[in-house]
Amino acid sequence: MRDLKPWLDLIFKRPGRLVVGGFLIFATLLSGIGLLAVSGWFITETALVGLLLAAGVAATINLYVPGGAIRFFAVSRTVFRYLERVYNHDTVLRLLTDIRVALFQRLSRASPVRRGELSGAQWLSRLTSDVDALDTLYLRLIAPTALAGLVTLLVVVLAGVLFNIGTALLVSLLLVIALVIATAGVYLRTWRLAARQSDRQEELRTAVIEHIEGFSELTAAGRTGKHAAWLMRQAHQVTSEQAKADTRVGWHLAGSHLFVNLSAVLALWAGFALFQSGSVSGPVLVLLPIALLGLAEVYAMLPDAFGKLGATVASAARLNRDCREEEQAAATSSSELPPNTALLAENIAVKHDGYVPLFTRFNLRIEDGERIGILGHSGSGKSSLADVLAGLLLTAQGSLTQKDCVYLTQKTVLFEDTLRANLLLGSPEASDTELWSILEQMELAERFATEPDQLDTWLGSAGSRLSGGEARRVALARVLLNPAPLVILDEPFTGLDAETRARISKRMETLLEGKTVVSLAHGPDALPGTDRVIYLSG
Repeated sequence: MRDLKPWLDLIFKRPGRLVVGGFLIFATLLSGIGLLAVSGWFITETALVGLLLAAGVAATINLYVPGGAIRFFAVSRTVFRYLERVYNHDTVLRLLTDIRVALFQRLSRASPVRRGELSGAQWLSRLTSDVDALDTLYLRLIAPTALAGLVTLLVVVLAGVLFNIGTALLVSLLLVIALVIATAGVYLRTWRLAARQSDRQEELRTAVIEHIEGFSELTAAGRTGKHAAWLMRQAHQVTSEQAKADTRVGWHLAGSHLFVNLSAVLALWAGFALFQSGSVSGPVLVLLPIALLGLAEVYAMLPDAFGKLGATVASAARLNRDCREEEQAAATSSSELPPNTALLAENIAVKHDGYVPLFTRFNLRIEDGERIGILGHSGSGKSSLADVLAGLLLTAQGSLTQKDCVYLTQKTVLFEDTLRANLLLGSPEASDTELWSILEQMELAERFATEPDQLDTWLGSAGSRLSGGEARRVALARVLLNPAPLVILDEPFTGLDAETRARISKRMETLLEGKTVVSLAHGPDALPGTDRVIYLSG
């Protein structure tokens, strides 16, 4: 259960919404139980009066109070259920936003090596099914369990008030057993199975995605049918185990209902004794058993939720393991830098797990305002070195100290959003004038001025509406908007022709004035202006 703690802490950051949502669920449950109880009382009272009148005995009945109560509970149950659905679904969407934002923040602080340990299909599983398992934790598990306990307590109090303490104690014992069977009992019987099922579902989901992605290769190798058959066997195993878990949940649901019904029978039996002694009236006699039967609806929500709790814990464990933040032990604060120094690398080694080191004993000192070029052929380790200098990749040894930096990676990354939203990632406070100015410097202003939405032009998935050179210039513009004193540029002019590259490189002299710049490229013609150049070999 420790794995759920960071996500529960995140969920409980909205206590106001949780309390209001819980109240609406509570009001819905009470209205349903009240409707059943008052209806039972009214029907019994009407039947008794009818029998008395048939026997020639004068009798009266108040139709207005119970009739009004029935209409009140019927309307309130409908209204509260509607409000609860709307409000709590909105709460779940807000919690989903909180969880995904927190998840992306943790991912951004994890090293690229850790992010690269999982395939795209596995990350898709993390961001969809694993997150979905957490976002309804409150609505499916926490709130129903707490409210079931509260409603149970109120019904036990009602039993003590209407009948006697002895009856209340016996009823409470049966209800506690029913509650334990529906919650802890289900969890203990299913958590291992649910956790294993969650892992196998992820493996199957990943295998299906990889089957689709590699379909052409499987077809070429003549193994499409065999791999599909293997997937079907895995799917059959998953569904078989799911049926086994569902069976256990069903038996616990039946056991919980059995004890709820036994409590109703006990209340009815005790009520008859009290009725014979004249302690309670006939209508009051049936009120408590019917209210107890109404608890079956409350308890019915719990077994399924607790049957999936093991899977939820497994999802939380995967997210905690694969998205954990790593301490950047090699990086220190900028206050420890020597005077007039923007970056200091001392005896660092760059290495990926399972591979030989790319660099060892690498030393580099860059002064404030200095512009360094680093050249190397493909495979020489430029991008890995850039990741280290940007603080994204941990060094295998040595120490790295740097000022705040902004980093243009070798791969152009644009979000499926507007031009404005993509640029504002570099400087959230930038005005439209500043955005148009940087687009002018990147020779993109005319391109977007002709668009109907201009700055609000939708760029498409990964910038698909742009050419490679246009997308690269948008990414470069975003970096140049950032006020960070240290700028790291990995192949900044990818996709640009020589003439455009020369013009933009000249404009960057002014845009980067006063900043420290580290540029990495495969050749000197792909670098902006530099004070000195370092050549990588390997």
